[in-house]
Amino acid sequence: MERAHESIISPAARLVILLVEEQLTDEEMERIIFKPIIKTGAGFYAVVAVLGGLVALGAYAYYVQLSEGLIVTGMTDIVIWGVYITNFVFFIGISHAGTLISAILRLTKAEWRRPITRMAEAITVFALLVGASMILIDLGRPDRMMNVPLYGRIGSAILWDFTSILAYLAGSMLYLYLPLIPDLARAKELKGIPRWKQKIYSFLSFKWKGTKEQKMRLERGISVMAIIIVPIAVSVHTVVSWIFSMTPRAGWHSTIFGPYFVVGAIFSGIASIIIAMAIFRKVFGFEKFLKPRHFKYLGLMLLTLNIAYIYFTLSEYLTAGYWGQESEGQLLAAIFGGEYATYFWIFVIFGLLVPAFILAIPQTRTIKGIVFASILVNIGMWIKRFIITVPSLALPQIGSEWGVYSPTWVEWSITIGAVAGFMLMFLIFSKFFPLISIWEIKEDPTTKKHVVDGPEPTSSKSAEGTVQIRSHSDSSAD
Repeated sequence: MERAHESIISPAARLVILLVEEQLTDEEMERIIFKPIIKTGAGFYAVVAVLGGLVALGAYAYYVQLSEGLIVTGMTDIVIWGVYITNFVFFIGISHAGTLISAILRLTKAEWRRPITRMAEAITVFALLVGASMILIDLGRPDRMMNVPLYGRIGSAILWDFTSILAYLAGSMLYLYLPLIPDLARAKELKGIPRWKQKIYSFLSFKWKGTKEQKMRLERGISVMAIIIVPIAVSVHTVVSWIFSMTPRAGWHSTIFGPYFVVGAIFSGIASIIIAMAIFRKVFGFEKFLKPRHFKYLGLMLLTLNIAYIYFTLSEYLTAGYWGQESEGQLLAAIFGGEYATYFWIFVIFGLLVPAFILAIPQTRTIKGIVFASILVNIGMWIKRFIITVPSLALPQIGSEWGVYSPTWVEWSITIGAVAGFMLMFLIFSKFFPLISIWEIKEDPTTKKHVVDGPEPTSSKSAEGTVQIRSHSDSSAD
């Protein structure tokens, strides 16, 4: 009967018989978003215990290193940098997630970014904390870090790096905190919140009442911070690249390292956001907010940056090989077909090409496909940072013997602990603060009815004159 009825409907009328988009009230939104703060299940404590154990393993490995010295690592007087500097560059890179998703998209008034901004901003802060700690670990003697601000030379890129990272961390923490104020004021009024939490929320919300003047000042402050944080973020990874490129060593002394590192940072940063979104969407039931279209938009951005990074990678090795210098030739031979060839081709195939195909083909550009591509991207980008760091140091400067570097259990344990620490900070953050900015969703200018999936619905008339609401849902992408 239904098929017979559909057969008599004109094609034009069929186009307007579409699903009305799902709507949520303020109470329903708050119930979903605040649920992780109010209720804590056994699974949370189990995950915290596992991550805490891995952090403890990393702490024990660092204790061994601190007691016995860097001799317990695979680094030598030739290969002086290894996994720690690789971790440093990687974590500083993914910290650019908050800059792109929150700041740039906020300035360009891309309203679809509202449900994901807070997760992006949190990634920035936690990645910076972990990345900066890698420098202290790599020093061997952490007390010597004070020599940088006390006796650092203004002409040293290390001093520039120290200054830019501190500025970026301070700015990112403030940029994470400002949009939290309205939600903290609402959180202190929730039923089931312990009194000690209410006191924290009350203190941090600064007597927020949600008046028109307060909202205007908050919006102005967030906009100012968004403008400030973008150039600081770009400068951070540019300065990180200068530590390499200002050293006259084969594989490092390149003029494209600045933009190359920035593009790579944003590339891995977006991949990190996608992975975080997928985890919290599944664990906390945020499907009504983190819709397939958010993954699709970020997936297309990831594809764009993937292509850009392929271009920079090709340019890096093509110009080095065309130069024809003997040291560059030796390095390229080791990377393409020698000792480091396995790392390089894993990076190229699984870190660049496979994700590009997954993201480019509509049939594989689903939530699962995009998340899988993001995981490959982050693994590939870590390997790429390793390829940048180690082979150039191992290249013989005098004589013909290559330096040898093989990470020890201490280095791998600290690396695992660092990753676990990053995840643990994110998990603990989710139990104290809402991962989705409620007030920003409520004030979405694209709709007055709090539609949480897509832009404002459009309407059209059927052949009989009945108005039907057209859905912008991208459920087909799921």
